[in-house]
Amino acid sequence: MTRRIDPGLIPPQPNLYYENSLWQEGLSLVAGIDESGRGSLAGPVAAAAVILPASVEMGSTLSGVQDSKQLSTKEREEQQILIESYSTAWGVGFASSAEIDQLGIAFTTRLAIQRALEKMGLVPQHLLIDYLVLPDNPIPQTRLVKGDARSLSIAAASILAKTHRDAWMITAAERFPGYKFLTNKGYGTAAHRAAIHNLGPCPLHRMSFAPMREIG
Repeated sequence: MTRRIDPGLIPPQPNLYYENSLWQEGLSLVAGIDESGRGSLAGPVAAAAVILPASVEMGSTLSGVQDSKQLSTKEREEQQILIESYSTAWGVGFASSAEIDQLGIAFTTRLAIQRALEKMGLVPQHLLIDYLVLPDNPIPQTRLVKGDARSLSIAAASILAKTHRDAWMITAAERFPGYKFLTNKGYGTAAHRAAIHNLGPCPLHRMSFAPMREIG
């Protein structure tokens, strides 16, 4: 499935169009799902699942929720508090760099999603997923290209995945201070790549990724 989408299909900000359609069918437990860290050179991939209350008022309550990439760190942290406070249920799951090297990033991204779903404590009736599909999960799913820009639930999940993964990498920076994880969160910035050249990889690096093989 292509990542391309007609720009005219992307609203000014994420909304409840898809959620509301499912709510009207009697499906009140609709989970938005997104991931963070898929392209990082180090650290885990994270995924979040968020079930919002079946109310159009959530559009106003969470009006500041956007695709996490469009928000500053402070804005993401502010929205995280609101999302976790108002959600019916939410969960965040991780898959480690060792799992990524052993199983591949596509499989482990789905593994992190499944772990996020298991942490919610509720079984969703429908999943709204940013681009991906879960072939081994029996819950009905809607895969949305650019879902974090179109669905409020997915955008909320993108924020939780990002903020929780960032917090994980900040802690990792204390254990591996030479790699600038505090600022790069494991992504392949120039400073991070230079640190790998100088220090070699640490246990958090994804050695199966092509840039790591080239640097090594």
